[in-house]
Amino acid sequence: MAKKHTISPKPLTYDLLEQLIKGGYTLEISDESQGLINHCRQYLDRKMENHDAPIYGITTGFGSLCNRTISRDELSQLQKNLVTSHACSTGTEVIPEIVRLMLVLKAHALSLGHSGVQLETVQRIVDFYNHDILPIVYDRGSLGASGDLAPLANLFLPLIGLGEVRHKGEKRQAKDVLKAMGWKPIDLKSKEGLALLNGTQFMSAHGVTAMIRAFKIVKLADIIGALSLEAFDGRIDPFHEELHALRPHPGQIDTARNFRKILEGSQLISQPKKHVQDPYSFRCIPQVHGASKDAINYASHVLLTEINSVTDNPTVWADKDLVLSGGNFHGQPLALIFDFVAIALAELGNISERRVSQLIWGLRGLPEFLVANPGLNSGFMIPQYAAAAMVSQNKQLCTPASVDSIVSSNGQEDHVSMGANAATKLLRVVDNVERILAIELMNAAQALDFRRPAKSSPYLEEFVEQYRRVVPFIKEDVVMYSLIDKTLEFLREGDFSGKN
Repeated sequence: MAKKHTISPKPLTYDLLEQLIKGGYTLEISDESQGLINHCRQYLDRKMENHDAPIYGITTGFGSLCNRTISRDELSQLQKNLVTSHACSTGTEVIPEIVRLMLVLKAHALSLGHSGVQLETVQRIVDFYNHDILPIVYDRGSLGASGDLAPLANLFLPLIGLGEVRHKGEKRQAKDVLKAMGWKPIDLKSKEGLALLNGTQFMSAHGVTAMIRAFKIVKLADIIGALSLEAFDGRIDPFHEELHALRPHPGQIDTARNFRKILEGSQLISQPKKHVQDPYSFRCIPQVHGASKDAINYASHVLLTEINSVTDNPTVWADKDLVLSGGNFHGQPLALIFDFVAIALAELGNISERRVSQLIWGLRGLPEFLVANPGLNSGFMIPQYAAAAMVSQNKQLCTPASVDSIVSSNGQEDHVSMGANAATKLLRVVDNVERILAIELMNAAQALDFRRPAKSSPYLEEFVEQYRRVVPFIKEDVVMYSLIDKTLEFLREGDFSGKN
């Protein structure tokens, strides 16, 4: 039986959104939100009857056409034309999980009662989610300034019976699905097209997806980094509590503490060492991992504020008889943090690849390329190439989108955020870092087996035992790409939160 989430002014959380992304939930609109939506719409209808001065986007054109007044009998057509003409997203189809999240985020924003929409419009968005009718949206076309105009237009074309959807895995015309469901297209009223299209739900949905994966990446980076430290016969000294108390960045302290917990009870870490120091990729893990954690933590709070905000325009306060045209749709807060998170994650991949490299050089008693007979066998030579290629690509992807802008709408929209571009490339960085960590795990587990019969900590021994059920020790050369894929699946599907 599906679980139920009630849309209300109560703030959304990452834990809730992670569940809603996966599906298995139905949505309903709370009585409180129904009241807020109706109250705002009724106010706007009354105002339209008694107000002669132009109101942007309600009785005027859009963007640079804001000085063109629209007659009362054309207001509904104006909103339909807006959605139709703005549906210009193009490129690669956005995955269902993100489309589902876009629907949730928009329904939540509209339910706060400052957007002037009809209750039936929000209900239809909820119906789409509940019946897994997912509009076809593409990943390019948003400047991230007047909100995500182009992709949101594609998202909401099906409300008015246009565009395409995926239903039960099949791509179909929206009008045919509406007919099959017994639903009539929504007859948009004044302001509604703007309320649907203005907003940051495309970039926010990508950002939430990236952030949820980033939360797991930072945990995995510590676990796999600790395994590599063991396999490299590294020292525990750089993780000592007193050291980090003198430079008390929260992420740094957390990482050092986490490593001490993960390595608790390890025979390997406590044995005497011939070397007095480890390379930076091991010795500076608390500083590097910690800085990335702090960046991700900061960004997560900014994004959480965004998804619980009203980001369309103009904004309506029914009880204050106030309608204001502003810029809450501008994606600059998101553009900046998405670039920040991309850089933070790329650094986790960067230092991970360096640990991989240290493990295959034949140092500290380990065989070259981590095979017993190097020369005849290439062993783990080329997985490091793959990791290095992704590290390099991440550097290219981390060129900030947020420093760019381009003039649009005939000069009216003369500064844009490029937050959507920042969001989509962030997800590519996330995917690369997950794969880099998978390659590090392959190498670290292989290297650890050359340290036998010495044992690591109970936590890491259990972790490696689970992993070895999926990927075996490599004695002779085998096809490697399938093992990388199996390792990636192991990391994505597993729950390794015990020590984090």
